[in-house]
Amino acid sequence: MLAQRVRNIAPSATLAIDSKAKQLKKEGKDVVIFGAGEPDFNTPENIKQAAIKAIISNQTRYTPIDGIPELKQAVANKLKRENNLDYGISEIIISCGGKHSLYNIAMAVLDKDDEVILPVPYWTSYSEMIKLAEATQIFCKTDERFKLTADIVEQKITEKTKMLILNNPSNPSGAVIEPQEIKKIARLAVENNFYVLSDEVYEHFIYGSDRHISIASLGADIKDLTTVSSSVSKTYAMTGWRIGYAAGNKEIIKAMGNLQSHSTSNPTSIAQWAAVEALNGPQDSVKEMISAFDERRRFMHKRLNEIDGISCIEPEGAFYAFPDISEIGISSTEFAGRLLNEALVAVVPGIVFGSDNHVRLSYATSIHEIERGLDRIEKWVNQKTAAIENEI
Repeated sequence: MLAQRVRNIAPSATLAIDSKAKQLKKEGKDVVIFGAGEPDFNTPENIKQAAIKAIISNQTRYTPIDGIPELKQAVANKLKRENNLDYGISEIIISCGGKHSLYNIAMAVLDKDDEVILPVPYWTSYSEMIKLAEATQIFCKTDERFKLTADIVEQKITEKTKMLILNNPSNPSGAVIEPQEIKKIARLAVENNFYVLSDEVYEHFIYGSDRHISIASLGADIKDLTTVSSSVSKTYAMTGWRIGYAAGNKEIIKAMGNLQSHSTSNPTSIAQWAAVEALNGPQDSVKEMISAFDERRRFMHKRLNEIDGISCIEPEGAFYAFPDISEIGISSTEFAGRLLNEALVAVVPGIVFGSDNHVRLSYATSIHEIERGLDRIEKWVNQKTAAIENEI
C-alpha cells in the first residue's frame, strides 16, 4: 500500500516523547518534560504586535512562493550584520520552518546513492531526510567531547561524497566546533568539491567566550558550496510560527523554490511579517533568553554529574545536555521509557541521535522544573541501581 520512500521513515522521536508527556499532563499527571527543544519564553511583544498589524492591514493573501521581499532583505541584513555574509535576495528563500528549509535542501541537492557525511550524534531528522532523498548516510563518529574535526571528516570522504551536514552548535550534544577545525573542514570541502549544509539554528546559543563562525564566511569558494539554514523559531521563541530560511548558491535556492511551489507554496503571510520584526527589531529578548539558558545549563550539568552512574560533558551551545547513562546497564530506550512511566520525567533516548549510551535533556525550561526533574532522576536511578545490586 505505502510507497517505498516512506516505509522506512521513522516518526520524530523527540515530538513523540513530547506528545506522550503532554498527554500524561492532560490526564492530571505531574510530568517534568525535558523532551522537545522549545524555549519556555513567550514570543516577544513587539513581534506579536507586528503580526496583529499584518492581520489588520490585510496582509493575509498569497505571497511570493519563496517569501516576501521585506523578509528576504531582513535575512540578508542579518547575515551581513552577524555572520559577515553577503547574499542578494535571489540567494535567499523563506520556508515553513527550519526543518522545511533543510528538507528542501536535501531534495534539491541529493540524488540516489550520493553519500552524505553525517556526524554522530546527529539530530534525528537529518537521517530521515537523507533516506527520503535516497542518498547514503556515512556516519562519522565525533571525538570524546562530541566535537567534529577535519581529520575525522577526511577519513569518510570518497568519490561519492556529495554533502557534509554541519550542525554547529550541535543538537543533541551542545558541542561547538573549534574555529580552526571549521577552517580545515572548509578547505576539505573545496579540495574535494562537496557541498556543506550548515544548520546554524542554534548560533546565538553559545556560552562563554566562544563565538559563532559560519563556514560560508571563510571565502568565496566555500560560500558557493555551502547552503546556510536557520530560522526564527529558537532565537525568538517562535517555534509555532514556522518560519525558516536558507541562503546559498542561486541555482540551489531556485530549485528549492520550485520544489516549495509544488508542496507548501508560500509560508504564512502573517508569520512572515512577524519574522521581519524579529530580525529587524530590538534584540534584548535574545540576550535575556541566552543569559537564562546559561544559568540553567550550568545548573543541569553540575546536578547530572552528581548522580551516581551518570556522567555529562558540559554543553557549550544550544540548550541540551547529553549525559552518558551506560553505567545504569539498560538501553537509552528502556531508560527513557521507564523514567517517564515510573518517575514522570520525559527525556529523549540517545539511540535516535545515533548513541544508545546517552539520553538528551533540554534545559529550555525553568530552574525550578530542572531541579524537580533531576531530583526525580536521581531518586529513580538510585532505586534502579539498588534493585540491580539486590539481584546480584
